[in-house]
Amino acid sequence: MTSRRGAEASATALPVRTDVSLPPGRAPARPRTATARSIALVGMDGQEIEVEAMIAPGLPRTVLVGLPDAAVYEARDRCRAAVAATGLEWPRTALTINLTPASLPKAGSQYDIAIAAAVLAAGGVVPEDAVRRVILLGELGLEGRVRRVRGVLPAVLAAKARGYRSVVVPAGQRTEAALVEGMQVHTVASLGELVSFLRGEAPTLHRAVPESGGADDPDAHGPEDPTTGPAGVGEDALPDFADVVGQGQARLAAEVAAAGRHHLMLSGPPGVGKTLIASRLPGILPELSVTEALEVAALASLIGEPVGGLRRRPPLSAPHHACSVAAMVGGGAKLARPGAVSRAHGGILFLDEAAEFGPVVLDALRTPLEAGEVTLSRAHGEVRYPARFQLVMATNPCPCGYFGVSGKDCTCPPSVVHRYRGRISGPLRDRVDITVMMKPPPSAYLALGARLPTPESSAMIAARVALARDRQQRRLAGTGWTTNGAVPGSYLRNHLPLPQTTHLLDTEILQGRLSNRGVERTLRLAWTVADLEGHDVPTAADLGLALALRRGETHLLPGGGRS
Repeated sequence: MTSRRGAEASATALPVRTDVSLPPGRAPARPRTATARSIALVGMDGQEIEVEAMIAPGLPRTVLVGLPDAAVYEARDRCRAAVAATGLEWPRTALTINLTPASLPKAGSQYDIAIAAAVLAAGGVVPEDAVRRVILLGELGLEGRVRRVRGVLPAVLAAKARGYRSVVVPAGQRTEAALVEGMQVHTVASLGELVSFLRGEAPTLHRAVPESGGADDPDAHGPEDPTTGPAGVGEDALPDFADVVGQGQARLAAEVAAAGRHHLMLSGPPGVGKTLIASRLPGILPELSVTEALEVAALASLIGEPVGGLRRRPPLSAPHHACSVAAMVGGGAKLARPGAVSRAHGGILFLDEAAEFGPVVLDALRTPLEAGEVTLSRAHGEVRYPARFQLVMATNPCPCGYFGVSGKDCTCPPSVVHRYRGRISGPLRDRVDITVMMKPPPSAYLALGARLPTPESSAMIAARVALARDRQQRRLAGTGWTTNGAVPGSYLRNHLPLPQTTHLLDTEILQGRLSNRGVERTLRLAWTVADLEGHDVPTAADLGLALALRRGETHLLPGGGRS
């Protein structure tokens, strides 16, 4: 039965013509292709992206492939509207756009001008050779305007690493892109300007930054840019330690922490000056090197902050205590973004009211504190962000804030005080080098008023910190480390002389008050104290002061600290 129906269907089917041909003298249309180039960012690493466009015979349609996300997929509509607004023609046949490597997920809108350039080159509007020689970064508006995008600086760094020397960026981001040495930066404000540049009709604004770093170029960082000055670009004056009256122990602890890049925890009742001390710590830190400042600027660009030049001052990141784990260390559903620890890279992560942070959020800091980077894993891969920061925490002794404070009545039951202190876990506390228990100054001390000695300014403290840092850099030359806080325990034990006496450490270990990690951190502190005092090897007094700072025994600090 089935075979008879098949035979009937074959008998009634229309005959297939095999003599179809094109009119005489007309050859079949061949697909036309062109390739432009852009950069995809996977964390801080850049991957070269080839944007291929092929115009072929067929019904009008635009197909975009290559694992695009929603923003990239919508680029075909943005580019079509921008081309029409510029007075050019979008292909009226089949158009296929491929972003390769196809296995790499693409996200963001920075591919727009590369897609438009590849399509126009395939259509013969612009020369294909001109499109191939340059990296294109920028988003297109419907009216043809080229808009700012995130991550221009790390993308330009990746382009240079892959041998490119020319890049096109939005007009408002020339200063950011010009921070990369040796790159010729072209800027376009519209798709029409991009077409003119690719045709060679009108030069765009560009600047070749010399290999020396561009310090001799007054326009490389914008008008009147004080990048080469001590404060850095666009940076206001910081609060001064001269405003802090009393609290000599906390001042000394802050100086030691700044000199060796040690982690610091300030504990005390409300209003004692914990935040006052922490907010002045960046003012005594040495400036970032050019390499470090460039890395910090690349992170800011990736986050979406405006980059107007190299900021030589170490950054300060102070997240609110209600932040999540993703906000602290970075994250996101598909595209993992940097968190507060990466924003603090090269500077300070300040956690005010540290015990109010979620315990899970605080414990997420343990790995970055040791590794100096954050690895965020997702289904499609993993990204890494640098996170070498100095942790500074401020906390109250209990929820009401007055446990153990003379003259104040604590309203918290003992069990509540115990739970409150337990919110900062033991492993995290063990990673903190210096602990200071701050107390309100006595009323007699405040009554002295103008007769008190003038407190040291941040400039005076910063000078001592700079000298200590210089001693560390000379001692650690060739090791890859520049501060005592970064030196691993194996190097401390095997390559540096031990303090003149170690019986204090033996006693602490036997009594269970120091872990193996605690011994290493105490030795680092002792070396920092010795550097501040100008000693070639830590003395017994240096080790004793390091132990006092480590245990938070401020009554053992000599002279009550510096004022």
